[in-house]
Amino acid sequence: MFGTAHIIFAVAALAIGALVFLQKKGGENHRILGYLYSAALLLANLSALLVYEDSKGPGPFHVLALVSLATLSAGFVPALLRSPRNTWMLYHAYFMSWSYVGLVAVGVGQFATMLALFPGFVAVGLPALVIAVGGGVLIHKQVPRALVDQSRRSVKPE
Repeated sequence: MFGTAHIIFAVAALAIGALVFLQKKGGENHRILGYLYSAALLLANLSALLVYEDSKGPGPFHVLALVSLATLSAGFVPALLRSPRNTWMLYHAYFMSWSYVGLVAVGVGQFATMLALFPGFVAVGLPALVIAVGGGVLIHKQVPRALVDQSRRSVKPE
């Protein structure tokens, strides 16, 4: 039961997160999709913590769900509170981006584990490493650009 819910929420978070990244930042659509992404990822992680079908106790995916919850919180809370005042958007952009990279990495690792392509740690660790490195390069290249574009749009001509 929890496994099915987990898959539904994770796929929803993947799809909604992709839409968030493909659109202009800061508008009403961004906010709405961002709330939906956050809710779907929150529910995917909470349901992941309840799945024990393949293990007798907590495993690496449970640890990664906790890391994902921390990353999601670190990106969501600053945007919600608009705090810290001058840097909330930076925290929001980086941590939400990392939450999506983590979601993709864990999804690929889970898929590889289900197919039994590699032994446990390699199935999770290798794809996660490759996706994290590639995602990190994209994040550190694109987030500053997005923040500059956002600040240009928020400055109103007089």
